Amino acid sequence: RLFYEPVTTPCGHTFCLKCLERCLDHNPKCPLCKEGLSECLAMRKYCKTVLMEELIARYLPEELTERRKIYEEEIAELSNLNKNVPIFVCTMAYPTVPCPLHIFEPCYRLMIRRCMETGTKQFGMCISDPLKGFADYGCILEIRNVEFFADGRSVVDSIGKRRFKVIQHSQRDGYNTADIEYIEDQKVQGQEYAALLVLHDSVYDQAYMWFNSLKQALKSRILSHFGPMPAKDPDPQANPNGPAWCWWVLAVLPLENRAQLPFLAMKSLKDRLNGIRRVLT
Repeated sequence: RLFYEPVTTPCGHTFCLKCLERCLDHNPKCPLCKEGLSECLAMRKYCKTVLMEELIARYLPEELTERRKIYEEEIAELSNLNKNVPIFVCTMAYPTVPCPLHIFEPCYRLMIRRCMETGTKQFGMCISDPLKGFADYGCILEIRNVEFFADGRSVVDSIGKRRFKVIQHSQRDGYNTADIEYIEDQKVQGQEYAALLVLHDSVYDQAYMWFNSLKQALKSRILSHFGPMPAKDPDPQANPNGPAWCWWVLAVLPLENRAQLPFLAMKSLKDRLNGIRRVLT
């Protein structure tokens, strides 16, 4: 391919910016002469080679237009949050609950960088599945901040947004992807809503009492990781994912992933509240 966003390494070799970044995910050395590029990686500032860009624009304008078109099509494809959505296979994630991640594998370095470059700043989180690779239900995470280290590793501060069901499992450039559809709670009215309000208040109080009964050291660890328990919602149906406190409690409860997964798939808030009550009891 024609160089796109060409950058030149301190050792004098020119690469496309994206190609160089992908090489450095695996090895902090120049792909051509193997000279160490750790300093380059630590700074994370790659200056485009202006002369190379001007030469390409002047002598290869048609090829550059075609190359830019291919790049823009790739970015548009990567920005789609319904088809081929990047999936991080790791832990349970829930709407409104923070999910800090340590990124060190090359495939996930690429995935996180693409999420940032496209501007979506979002990817799916699923737990693993021995047969399919990853579970049929997950949660979209939104990146709030990324802190890079000198060796290319990073810590990603993300928070849960929306729940989804996997329609099709697939892969792209070494990481998992999926075609997904989003899940929302089904609303109830009239007498059902009145009963839901009573159940909601009762389970909230039970969860609050359970949390306050924990030993102080354990409470402090939970608060530092997940933050304080969210307040009770005046209308438990206001959010399509249900009340934030429910997800906070599920994240804090000492349940196995397999026991947590059905809660993510539920479209009935009543069922979710009854499930939490059973666990607490």
